[in-house]
Amino acid sequence: MTRMEKLQFITHAAHGVSHCESAALALAGGCRWIQLRMKGTPPGEAEETARRVQALCKEHHAVFIIDDRVELAKRLRADGVHLGKHDMPVAQARRMLGGSFIIGATANTFDDIRAHREAGADYIGCGPFRYTDTKKDLAPLLGLEGCRRILARMAEAGICLPLVAIGGITAADIPAILQAGASGVALSGAILCAPDPVAETRKIINLLKDIPQ
Repeated sequence: MTRMEKLQFITHAAHGVSHCESAALALAGGCRWIQLRMKGTPPGEAEETARRVQALCKEHHAVFIIDDRVELAKRLRADGVHLGKHDMPVAQARRMLGGSFIIGATANTFDDIRAHREAGADYIGCGPFRYTDTKKDLAPLLGLEGCRRILARMAEAGICLPLVAIGGITAADIPAILQAGASGVALSGAILCAPDPVAETRKIINLLKDIPQ
């Protein structure tokens, strides 16, 4: 699998910023893992945006992940896909993509994680950590204690998949999340809602570097 990054950025179109522009801001701040998430967008528009974001990622030597759209990820030869609970099953995506693509999967419970590992997932997006308005139909909120419990059960079961915490996370949450054993964090609003998204990305990356795991 391609390297894991401690910071994963999930694109979001809001407040006059497009998916492509949001990716460009995160990349300018030093983020090297971009997930393009365009739920409900028509296929043609999604592909056009994906090609533009993929080009930006290549320019910055960043990992390019497409949310949900397995066929598009295969056609564009993206680095991988991320699959939510209502998306294509991980095992089916693995059969379609083969072993060279990264497959991430969303989990809310330890049982989710165990099933994703057996199906061939490469990493877990675990959450939601707290409420976020960038995603509909939220699963039960985990908070820090929920993440700790899941990570402890993973350790007991010998499951070594990287776990990235997601959902309403702010910079202030990051030290405790990593000290609990998470491999990283996935952010969107914490960066895009900052007065200076580029500077905020840099600040978060420096914070992640300084936290022992």
